[in-house]
Amino acid sequence: MATLVFSAVGTALGGPVGGAIGTLFGRQFDTAILGSPHREGVRLKELEVTTSSYGQPIPRHFGRMRVAGQMIWATELTESTDTLGGGKGSAAITTYSYSASFAVALASRPILDIGRIWADGRLLRGTDGQLKSGGLLRVHKGHADQPCDPLMLAAEGADRCPAHRDLAYVVFEDLDLSDFYNRIPALTFEVFADEGFDLSDVVGDLVPDADAAVPLAGFHGLTCDGPLTGLLQTIDQVIPLDIDAGGERLVIAPQRRQSQPIALPEAAISAEDGDFGIRSGFYRQRAAPEERPVSILRYFDSDRDYLPGLQHASGRASPGSPRAIELPAALGADTARSLIERTRRRIDWSRERLSWRMSALDPAVTPGAIVRFPGIPGEWRVLEWEWRDTGVEISAERMAPASADAPAPAGADPGRINAPRDLPPPPTTLAAFELPHDPAHVFAAVSSPGAHWSGAALLADRGDGELHPLGPSGRRRAVMGRTTTGLASMSPLLFDRVSSLDVMLVDPAMQLSSGTIRELAEGVNLALVGEEIVQFARATALGGGAWRLEGFLRGRGGTAAAARSHRPGESFVLLDGAAVPLDSAALGSAGTRKVAALGRGDGDPVLAPIFLNGISLRPPAPVHPRAAFLADGTLKLQWTRRARGERVWQDGIDVPLVEQSESYLLTYGPPDRPVATWTLPSPLILLPAAEQAQLSALSPGEVFRVRQQGTHALSDALRLFQLP
Repeated sequence: MATLVFSAVGTALGGPVGGAIGTLFGRQFDTAILGSPHREGVRLKELEVTTSSYGQPIPRHFGRMRVAGQMIWATELTESTDTLGGGKGSAAITTYSYSASFAVALASRPILDIGRIWADGRLLRGTDGQLKSGGLLRVHKGHADQPCDPLMLAAEGADRCPAHRDLAYVVFEDLDLSDFYNRIPALTFEVFADEGFDLSDVVGDLVPDADAAVPLAGFHGLTCDGPLTGLLQTIDQVIPLDIDAGGERLVIAPQRRQSQPIALPEAAISAEDGDFGIRSGFYRQRAAPEERPVSILRYFDSDRDYLPGLQHASGRASPGSPRAIELPAALGADTARSLIERTRRRIDWSRERLSWRMSALDPAVTPGAIVRFPGIPGEWRVLEWEWRDTGVEISAERMAPASADAPAPAGADPGRINAPRDLPPPPTTLAAFELPHDPAHVFAAVSSPGAHWSGAALLADRGDGELHPLGPSGRRRAVMGRTTTGLASMSPLLFDRVSSLDVMLVDPAMQLSSGTIRELAEGVNLALVGEEIVQFARATALGGGAWRLEGFLRGRGGTAAAARSHRPGESFVLLDGAAVPLDSAALGSAGTRKVAALGRGDGDPVLAPIFLNGISLRPPAPVHPRAAFLADGTLKLQWTRRARGERVWQDGIDVPLVEQSESYLLTYGPPDRPVATWTLPSPLILLPAAEQAQLSALSPGEVFRVRQQGTHALSDALRLFQLP
């Protein structure tokens, strides 16, 4: 507060310079009144990420912890290119992706395995052990006989590549960096170092003959990245220890508390000036409460993905900022709360000190022993003793009663965490189709039930069963699904206001929208149902990914011949631009060609036949049939052609001629066995009355049909006129 006040006053009086001076003075004033934050123990590295720094120690980990590690080896980024589409004059889309290979050291002692991996806060590896991005992962557990990593050995050579024995590390090979802006992300790893551990495991690595069998109840993990003494001092604050280095071996044990305290004799009186308790033989005092008591424990919360947690001890707030103990251990919130509560109570009770003089030495009264003093309540722990000519002087501190060491009430709040969802890679859904474009194009509609789907590799089956790469699908999911009801046949010349079609989308989160008549005329809400392209005007959500479509325009895009009834279970794809264009040359031209997709959630490639195969090479059927009899009885038949790839019919002009030449095949009679045929260069024919009579005599009541002859195929037939 003082910082803000002095900064405002300084700015008003002296401008920016005065504001800076006021800020500095205010900060010093705040520090003098409130104090600066004070932490005890090893500093928790809550923002630590994977780095590469020479001379940095590699920590030792026990139990299970989340660690960052040090990068010890890396290659240059590898660039890869994938091209989609192209061929026959169409545009090709080239995408660039980058990958990297590198090694990260995790622990300077052997580990059992690693679990989850976080990259930029997101899960790169889940509990299933599979990477969620492309690449390979190898774990070297740090044993004394581990071999060199094969990738590092191939890159560096046998004479330069160390095996990094007694060092646990991981190697990423060709990790796809597309999800991380083409850079190596900030990585943290869940390390499983031991199934269980106590203090002897921590001390024994450095002092092999030490006796340190101290249970660490509630500790899920522990990290030691500095001197052992610093870690022991931190642990001693929350779990009091008795350390004895006077014998042949180091002994570390839990702070003892005998069931029967030692009863001391009456105090001895000293007559020397300057001694305490000249009349009573003892001196008792209680120190004032600390201005900044220890009341905060910071730790790694095992219930919050090992993120730093904080627990406060209950009690009256102090005027200054409290001190915090930083414990580099993975704990639950209840354990952490219990530890800091007990620590706070021990510190509060230990403010009471007692100096006592005895006339004789008792060998059992040593530092750490629990004693009782005559006429003084409570139990006391001996801190030190001194043998003087006036007697044996003992210094002791008051111990908290057993009730004060009771566990803290359960239900400590660990805080909220928005943890990344660990979802398995979802399967891929695929539909392939050709659209009446010019030039010819095959498209792949690729989707998945999961929004976290990362795309799939597209492959071509040219009809021989072999798969050839086509490139990646990208991450955009197509809106697609299956029909759950049938759709009756309807003329493509009418707006169908009666029929409805229910579809089930692959993901309930996907949406469909309605469209006005004007929007339908502009091409919205195009969908492929089976092998018919339709447009729908109304889309009603039924819940759970089910939708009801109504108001249809049928047989769009040259699929009028397919405007027949549809059965449940047919493919539904919304043609909204999400489909991926494929290289037609890579697909081949066989009638049995297929498209395959393989994503991370697919055990085997997903195969799909190509719907509307060849439609882009086949002219659409002519339209607008017209028949008229002239004055002399001549029959005049006319029609209007259409063109491949032309979906918009502008007023006043004809569509361009896409084929090499304009040609039509006119037939009279059954389509498969016509009575007569004509090849015409224009959409017009005049049949004299005599020729009509001759045709009627050969096969009365038959129908004239016309088909446009394209460069590659014939169009569907248009019914023109039926002779009487």
